[in-house]
Amino acid sequence: MANRIFVWSAHPRAGSLSDGLADAYAAGAEQGGADVRVQKLSAMDFDAHFEGYVRPMPELEPDLKAWQDAIAWADHLFFVHPYWWGAMPGEAKAVLDRALLSGFGFKYHAKGLGWDKLLAGKTADAIITSDTPPLIDTLIYRKPGRRVLKNQVLGFCGVKARKIVQLGPVKTSKPDKIDGWIERARQMGTSAAKH
Repeated sequence: MANRIFVWSAHPRAGSLSDGLADAYAAGAEQGGADVRVQKLSAMDFDAHFEGYVRPMPELEPDLKAWQDAIAWADHLFFVHPYWWGAMPGEAKAVLDRALLSGFGFKYHAKGLGWDKLLAGKTADAIITSDTPPLIDTLIYRKPGRRVLKNQVLGFCGVKARKIVQLGPVKTSKPDKIDGWIERARQMGTSAAKH
């Protein structure tokens, strides 16, 4: 049972569809009995400029530290973001670059290519919104956004992905379709609280 759930809306604009989906997921999780923390990229203040993994790493700004603290606190994670040029927005990716660091999310072995998955035992759901129809993204592009998030972000750190969902196309969807997505996010949150 996921008693502690961290919800991250990784859209740089406040009031986005991602924020609405995040709020619905959080509400569903709370209805299911979970303790929930929510953080929105649009409200985070940090330097997105990243020059690579150098030692010593620059000190994290308070919002990046709060993001790390929420990840460490949670049993279950929920990320939601739009799909721009086959990936999450650059500012969202900067959070991963700056805060999902060796020693926090993973730790490389001193010798060889191996690493320890420091977030093992956690689970995650995600919703990716796109203008590309999900079927086209799957058949033609081989779902790169979903694959990268599941395997090279969450899985790399030991987080077991439960549901990685792509919703779209956003730009041609009518309000009743969007309402259905909001309800689906709420149901996903309730389900996560019970697992």
